[in-house]
Amino acid sequence: MPLLPVIDLSALNHGRELLAERGMAVLGTWALLNLLVSGYWLTQTDRRAEMHYFHQMNVGWNIVNAVLAVVGMLRAHPNQVAGLTLADSLAAQFDFEKILLLNAGLDVAYLTIGSWLRARALTTAQRPQRLRGFGRSLWLQGGFLLLFDVSFYFVYHQYAGRLLNLVP
Repeated sequence: MPLLPVIDLSALNHGRELLAERGMAVLGTWALLNLLVSGYWLTQTDRRAEMHYFHQMNVGWNIVNAVLAVVGMLRAHPNQVAGLTLADSLAAQFDFEKILLLNAGLDVAYLTIGSWLRARALTTAQRPQRLRGFGRSLWLQGGFLLLFDVSFYFVYHQYAGRLLNLVP
């Protein structure tokens, strides 16, 4: 009878935390790139133009993304999870998965709101370019975040199966 490979709980937890940390680094990189590009273009566009509002929303949105990424990286402790029990590991796994799924739902809401703003711009006389620019930004940011959260969920969820294999 072939021996099954021994799965080390502390190694799984370490890998899971490293993945979370790297995910937050991806989010932080996205935020930094948006801040640099949109921060530059915000100063170069006409304040009454759709693209000005697009870049303005991107800057605001990515200040929040940058803060979330930094907090997420600081909360990840790949070298401090060795002592977690299997129950604690499963709880941490599924709590983070729930956050990713909630975020994916919010991302769909961002895309929907972006579409609503763009549609609303067609019927308003008061600064429709602002609604179009903000809507376009919500499409970009919501689209990226939906792709990020769903992809991250599926990659991160692989650890759930490995942890469940340890349940006696």
